[in-house]
Amino acid sequence: MKKIERLISIVMILLQKEVVSATEFSRLFHVSKRTIQRDMETLSYANIPIYAEYGAEGGYALMEEYKFDKRLLNHKDIENILVALGGFEGLITNQEIQTTIQKIKGMTSADISPTLDVTFYDWPGRSQINEEILFIQQAIEKNWLLKFEYVDQIGNKTYRLVEPYKVHFREMHWYLFGYSLEREDYRTFKLTRIVNIQKDGLFVPRTDQEFNHEKQHNEQKELVHVQLSIDVSVRDQFIERYGKNAVIKKAARSYLVTIELPENHYAYQFLAGFGNKVKILEPKGFIAKYVKFLEQAVALYR
Repeated sequence: MKKIERLISIVMILLQKEVVSATEFSRLFHVSKRTIQRDMETLSYANIPIYAEYGAEGGYALMEEYKFDKRLLNHKDIENILVALGGFEGLITNQEIQTTIQKIKGMTSADISPTLDVTFYDWPGRSQINEEILFIQQAIEKNWLLKFEYVDQIGNKTYRLVEPYKVHFREMHWYLFGYSLEREDYRTFKLTRIVNIQKDGLFVPRTDQEFNHEKQHNEQKELVHVQLSIDVSVRDQFIERYGKNAVIKKAARSYLVTIELPENHYAYQFLAGFGNKVKILEPKGFIAKYVKFLEQAVALYR
């Protein structure tokens, strides 16, 4: 963290807390107590009314008349922000997020115990994805041109030179959105298919990227109406994904589900994951393609 960022963070924390010790600041920003002392001197020179309180409960504080109006964010607002940040931290952890969480916690003196908790599985591959995300974020901030190998879903490899603009998380996957110089258009790249990503010079950001990003997000894939018969044991998974109105009870252990799915291997993989708990009733064409998908999988073991 740069010094100016640390100074701003110190002021934000002191605006909401009565007294903060040098030890607490030192631990939060991973610097020495001497560095914190110099930071306080710098802030004093900048006419920020900071003063020191001595004793066992001592530390640094701001003059009361300089305090932030706490009515702008109440306790529930802060709790909601921490829930959102905590959920995001479960996907990608870095020092900036942890520092932000500590600053937000510092905006109230009350103990925060959120009634809503967001948790993601800590998969082994996530740490590597985190490193790639942090690298790409740095590339976006510094306008680095990125080169990498891209492996598509059938194993074909291409070499890409991309202007990075956004990293986004959709369902269970991370994606890089950027401008491909080879394709001369905006493209979305799945992070797990990117290999050997490297910096390759600088670029001047384009002005139309927001429009194209939204356009690409809003493009609808061709979907077909699919009717399923499902076992009660997987009912909750379909409700979570498609809503209660899509799931109708037909018998003690069976439910009728009507949903829209694309006719591709993503949909077939999704349905195959339920094993014999799901049976496709219609349309016939979708069933035929799904059966062929299953036969190809079974053929690997013959």
